[in-house]
Amino acid sequence: MTTDSSREVYLDHHATTPVDKRVVEEMEPYFTEQYGNPASKANHSFGHSASNRIERAREQVAEGIGARTGGEPVAKSIIFTSGATESDNLAVRGLAEHAQKNDIGSHIITSKIEHEAVIEPCKYLEERGFEVTYLPVDEYGRVDPVAVQNAIQDETFLVSIMAANNEIGTINPIKEIGSIVDDYEGVWFHTDAVQAIGAIDIDVNEMAVDLMSISGHKIYGPKGIGALYTDLKIKNKIEPLLLGGGHESGKRSGTPNVPGIVGLAKALQLAVENREERVEHVEHLRDQLWNRLSNELDSVVLNGHPEERLPNNLNVSFPNINVKELVRMSLTDYGVMAALGSACASGEDASHVLEQITDDQDRIKGAVRFGLGKDLTEEDIEYAADTIVNEVELTESIFG
Repeated sequence: MTTDSSREVYLDHHATTPVDKRVVEEMEPYFTEQYGNPASKANHSFGHSASNRIERAREQVAEGIGARTGGEPVAKSIIFTSGATESDNLAVRGLAEHAQKNDIGSHIITSKIEHEAVIEPCKYLEERGFEVTYLPVDEYGRVDPVAVQNAIQDETFLVSIMAANNEIGTINPIKEIGSIVDDYEGVWFHTDAVQAIGAIDIDVNEMAVDLMSISGHKIYGPKGIGALYTDLKIKNKIEPLLLGGGHESGKRSGTPNVPGIVGLAKALQLAVENREERVEHVEHLRDQLWNRLSNELDSVVLNGHPEERLPNNLNVSFPNINVKELVRMSLTDYGVMAALGSACASGEDASHVLEQITDDQDRIKGAVRFGLGKDLTEEDIEYAADTIVNEVELTESIFG
């Protein structure tokens, strides 16, 4: 196969996405023209304008995730953060600190395949006297709602289960879990919806979600901006992680990132408005890639749920292949970009997600994640498939 040095096919959209040009256009004035600090709203028009734009963005985000009361978006339910990692930490640690201060519980329920932004805070809290139950998942990476119910005890105050897994793409039954948690007074439900936003229908009211983490750069928005949805009945129970100027209703101090907030709101608006079209497109491309790989490579194995999975996710294993070399050298030489796992992990250790769904070490070590994007074409996928098949077959012929 001849290298096409001019061609690049980016298949790592779970790690990050390019910023949509419409999002950039929406953000641009807040860098160079309307650059006021929202905290200066009482002093001059620039500050007042910036503050108003943030409140409008807050309404847009609330509307985008179904945070409504009487048909109107509940803007006050949105706390802007630096990203999903901070949102996850604010939800888990912020609520835990309140629980400890007020002696209302010391038990958290989560799953063994959560993002590190949830697992690490839970480990941190365990060192400080909290008890954490890490629920197992089935062979596809799904959490059983009955297991959640069985794990709830008198000391439980928080359940945190991700909406969709960032590595294998499996979608969890969040609505069923939310309904169960909702029956227990004083137990709150948090979900990391970073990968699910724009891929599945999100409605915090229908899902009975109390807290939800969101990230901008996973939905064609800017990096460095995220949000935490908090049901108003729980907002005053979250202790801030950052202390200072008392921004974001005292829950997140720091000068607001106005361009980022505007960009997040616009990106979410586009993701919701164009969801059906985007899902149909990336699903088609995902299936196109999977059909090529599964038909032409006997050894390839699908990881994650075959149906209840993100439309843009394809996680497969090539047993007995050095996938680090495949991804970082062989595919990259041809301009095809994929990932070994979560972008937030080192990539050197075995995936904690795959370790929960299989004992097959070759399958665990041979996993590659392909993340499809809205701007890819069928021709891109054909080129990527040609490259992957050729490189895998070459490696198998040499070392098989």
